[in-house]
Amino acid sequence: MSFWVLIFLIALLIAVFLGYTMLRGRRAEGPTAEYDLRVYREQLAGVDRDLARGVIGKADAERVRTEISRRILAADAQMRGEGESVGPSRTVTIVAFALMGAVLIGGALAMYRQLGAAGFPDIPLSARLEMAEELRINRPSQTEAEDIATPIQTPPLEESYKTLLDRLRETVAERPNDLQGQTLLAQHETNAGNFKAGYEAQTQVIALSGDNAPAHAYSNQAEMMILAAGGYVSPEAEEALRNALERDPKLGPARYYWGQMLSQTGRPDLAYRVWVDTLRDAPAGAPWGDAIRTQIDDLAFRAGVFNAPDIAASPAAPGPSQDDMNAAAELSAEERQEMIRGMVDRLSDRLATEGGSPDEWARLIAALGVLGEAEKAISIRDEAVTVFAGNNEALQMIDAAALQAGIAQ
Repeated sequence: MSFWVLIFLIALLIAVFLGYTMLRGRRAEGPTAEYDLRVYREQLAGVDRDLARGVIGKADAERVRTEISRRILAADAQMRGEGESVGPSRTVTIVAFALMGAVLIGGALAMYRQLGAAGFPDIPLSARLEMAEELRINRPSQTEAEDIATPIQTPPLEESYKTLLDRLRETVAERPNDLQGQTLLAQHETNAGNFKAGYEAQTQVIALSGDNAPAHAYSNQAEMMILAAGGYVSPEAEEALRNALERDPKLGPARYYWGQMLSQTGRPDLAYRVWVDTLRDAPAGAPWGDAIRTQIDDLAFRAGVFNAPDIAASPAAPGPSQDDMNAAAELSAEERQEMIRGMVDRLSDRLATEGGSPDEWARLIAALGVLGEAEKAISIRDEAVTVFAGNNEALQMIDAAALQAGIAQ
């Protein structure tokens, strides 16, 4: 309430100051011509004094008197004209002052109600930082978040894919120390929407890899945890992200989720900086770059950044048109599968003959994994690694697609 009173008093003070200026103009000492009359009368008296001392002759004195008299008459006529048009009446001035005060006070209160935090007490920056840190430390765990998360509705699996997934589960259960099997299980459980089973398998992948576990293994583990928790970055997911960034500080997906964690724990200012740097480094078509572009304007507003650089604009990655998507929605599962296969074949032929961007190679690898053509996906991946040898950003996209296709090494 004290803040509202302060806003009201400041706006009222400004209105009173402006109103006083308006009313003061009506109480001026007189028209400007009145000052001229006083000057001319003093000049006449000066002519008489000069004539008495013999400084000027009678003829000159008469000529000067005539000129000054002419000016006095003109100033007197001007003063009478100004007296007839003294401006708006006092009533009009008071009404204008009241309207101005209402606009200033009402506008200030309305703007604060729209942009401010009405009813929220004033909190110093140091206290806000302490609250953010306390929120980060005491936020719900992964298990608690999963218990309250809204279950994700996933489409039913095709019978053939479901059979292969069940067989993979049985094989991994018989050979729990098989690194490749755990890797495949983690990826395909995630593809099927079983995110908890996915990150549990990914945890086994990291355990079996030991100190040799790469950064993307931890990043994938964190992503599966976040998906299982409905987009929430738990302390366990934060630890996985920390491990990923310690191994590769430039890993795009981990940096994206790290910014998301900062945003969720009351530090949008730090999250904005992380996302801006991540977006600048993101290769064309990177999924984490697209995710940042859709959210960074809102994050910039929360961070108090109103002159954000225009880094969000980026040409869209090549993909199916809206007509293709509408047509696919009307097809049966078998027809849709054939349509996807046709698009994959055309993309494969074009890359083989004309080449393409790293994003197109990555999309082809991921699509082959969805179609279950693991051997062909491995062949395409090996070819892409050769084509983009030395291009770290491109190789990073290829590795991510291979992981999505379940053929990561």
